[in-house]
Amino acid sequence: MKNVKVHITLKSGVLDPQGKAIQESLHALGYQEIEEARVGKVIELQVQDEADIEARVTEMCEKLLANPVIEDYRFEVEGAVQS
Repeated sequence: MKNVKVHITLKSGVLDPQGKAIQESLHALGYQEIEEARVGKVIELQVQDEADIEARVTEMCEKLLANPVIEDYRFEVEGAVQS
């Protein structure tokens, strides 16, 4: 098995109200150095070893995990996972 971490973020230029709320809250707490906060998500998958694992994960991202119209994604395939 391989461990795959998929990182999904909003594309630059797409409004991120949750990130804006975090930024404003940090400013209210005195962290004025924060210029911008963006919120994303990380999805961890355990995948059976396959020769085309990168192609399969890309397909998963395009079809379900990310919205390619407003989100960017990247993923990392890590070594064998012990079960």
